[in-house]
Amino acid sequence: MSELSLGELPMESWMSHLPCALWDIPLYHLSIPGSHNAITYCLDMNDRSPVDLTQPDMLQKLDKYMKPLIRPFVYKWAKTQEYTIKQQLDCGVRYCDLRIAQRPNDSSTDLYFYHGVYTTLTVETVLMEIREWLDAHPKEVVILSFSHFLGLSQELHMLLLTTIRKAFTSKLCPKTEVLTLRNLWALGYQVIVSYEHNIASCHGDLWPHIPYWWANKCKAEALIEEFEHRKQHGRPGGFFVTGINLTEDLKYICTHPTESLKDLVVSTYPTLLSWVKEQTPGSRVGSLNIIAGDFITESHFVPTVVTLNEKLLKWSS
Repeated sequence: MSELSLGELPMESWMSHLPCALWDIPLYHLSIPGSHNAITYCLDMNDRSPVDLTQPDMLQKLDKYMKPLIRPFVYKWAKTQEYTIKQQLDCGVRYCDLRIAQRPNDSSTDLYFYHGVYTTLTVETVLMEIREWLDAHPKEVVILSFSHFLGLSQELHMLLLTTIRKAFTSKLCPKTEVLTLRNLWALGYQVIVSYEHNIASCHGDLWPHIPYWWANKCKAEALIEEFEHRKQHGRPGGFFVTGINLTEDLKYICTHPTESLKDLVVSTYPTLLSWVKEQTPGSRVGSLNIIAGDFITESHFVPTVVTLNEKLLKWSS
């Protein structure tokens, strides 16, 4: 391998530029950058859009009666990404956390994403955008994690499945497949869909739910401590996500009234990413796989995660 750092590869096509020593390593042993709550760049700012039904009852009531006061807070803390899905993929993101919902009182069968509030873009629109991007980047592979499914009936699940299949057709990787880049390239598979619902077991193209290590903390040091504790117990066998996304509680929001989630993320990324740099992908106890964050363009997050794959080259050489 040349002396070029993997972090200096063109991020829109970093997978296709990986050295051939990594082509036969399963994707769940590589270090892969991910986007936490990937579609929050288009949250519905319209006051008519309800706060999602999973929010505490108190917040829903406040939102209903004190909308002008509460709404700006909801947006400032619910928005985890600023860039569109295509821009995120261009930046090197290869795992997307997709939380699906039907809007309440919506008579149509349209599905949306949500985090605090619902998105303006439908699931179908976003999946077609991903499809277009993949057509232009035939050697990149994305992992799409569908979860939460707020208000989805069995019929809507089937409709969502049809939408997924229509968007990705022959690019959808069946769950019997060997997940190395060499094999996926040979077969033209570019999309791995994980689906956090028991219907996944009945469908050959829906991979099971991908575990997400999430450490409900609003301080970087506490988050790192939690992950170090988890690492001692060993990594799951297949894909898994370490979410370096901090979680603010109502107390934090109320004591930082002029801040937003982005302020919190920007101020803590240096600490979090210096921890990420010490991590190693692979199969060993304590290894990491997908690392997902908020505001993925900040602080060289993506190249930092991609660079970790150099550690696999040192072992294999």
